[in-house]
Amino acid sequence: MKTERAYYGETGDVFHAEIRELKPWGDKTALILDRTIFYPEGGGQSADRGTINGFPLLDVREEGGEILHLLSAGDGAVLKPGPGELVLDRVRRRDFTVHHTAQHLLSGTILRLTGFPTVSMRLGDEVCTIDVDAPAFPEETIIAVEEAVQDAVEADAPVVIHLCPPENLGDFPLRKVPPQGEEVIRVVEIRGNDFSPCCGTHLDSTAHIGMLRIVGAEKYKGKTRLSFIAGRRVLRDSRLLGKNAGAASRALKVPVAETGAGVLALLDRTKELERKLKALEEENAAAKAAALLQKAGVPPPDGGGDLPGSGILVARSFPDAGINEVLSIGRAAQKLTGALVVLAAEGEFKFAAFCSDKKARLPSILKEPMEARGGHGGGGPSFFQGVFPGRQELELFLAALPKTF
Repeated sequence: MKTERAYYGETGDVFHAEIRELKPWGDKTALILDRTIFYPEGGGQSADRGTINGFPLLDVREEGGEILHLLSAGDGAVLKPGPGELVLDRVRRRDFTVHHTAQHLLSGTILRLTGFPTVSMRLGDEVCTIDVDAPAFPEETIIAVEEAVQDAVEADAPVVIHLCPPENLGDFPLRKVPPQGEEVIRVVEIRGNDFSPCCGTHLDSTAHIGMLRIVGAEKYKGKTRLSFIAGRRVLRDSRLLGKNAGAASRALKVPVAETGAGVLALLDRTKELERKLKALEEENAAAKAAALLQKAGVPPPDGGGDLPGSGILVARSFPDAGINEVLSIGRAAQKLTGALVVLAAEGEFKFAAFCSDKKARLPSILKEPMEARGGHGGGGPSFFQGVFPGRQELELFLAALPKTF
């Protein structure tokens, strides 16, 4: 059954229709109406939202020539064929109407200035995108396009809808190929800027777009994907940018206009501090490793080819250190001795083992006692690590290790 499409011209707050049929649709209920104010998803534009007899409309789809109004199965079970009161979410409709008109103007402007056509588009709830058949989009081109679009917005160019037939489709310099097999082709003209076949909702003038801003450009499948916002989304984005810029300005103690340079300078200082901190952490780990080996009676390196301590097993648990600090100490110890060093992060129930002696095979030494206490882990000849269900199992594992291997 064909549904009359009243979503192009109807502007009232409440719209009355007849619910002709209800049927299951997956985990939802689909309503078919005699006429509708709700735009179904299509042409890159998302479906309208609102209510039918007070129940939230979840989606609107067009399938097999039918317009399906989707409600939850629970809400659909309450409704019956008969009168329907349709209330449109006009804020959402306005937002998508602004962005669909803006997309036509943007794509037409890009084609006019650069010669690159738009091959696809998507109107999202947060950001809208177009894919342009261009390998790159330099910043100066983006600025030129934005300025030209704004010129057209401020020129208040009329947006005219042509229905073909009765008008002749061949009279219009269309930006893209029209759909095939349609009895009537709807052509949207932005006077002096664009002609495009389109079934979406549009403004009657470019002035109502307000403003358009391109917020991103990235390579995508050999083309360039441009992200843009228009209308009140630009206003909301401007507020957010202003709020963040103000916060950064106060934190950096620089004027708003200098926050970019201030952030870059802060990053440089942070990198230098991180470099110094890393050096200090390595020095600290080396000192702890040396003290650990000295307390265990392992002789210090003598400058010869082989490191001392081969065959000795040194085990130590650190109650306050995390596994990352334990790993740093263990790596430092591995450079000082041929002993097998087993270190544990007590609070995380984890351990790590290190050995520079090429004859040692850590899995054969550690796997069995680890698994016997409920631990699991793994590693290779010179490094092994594992974790236990709790502190007691970790302590039993460390106590069971031999003094030599």
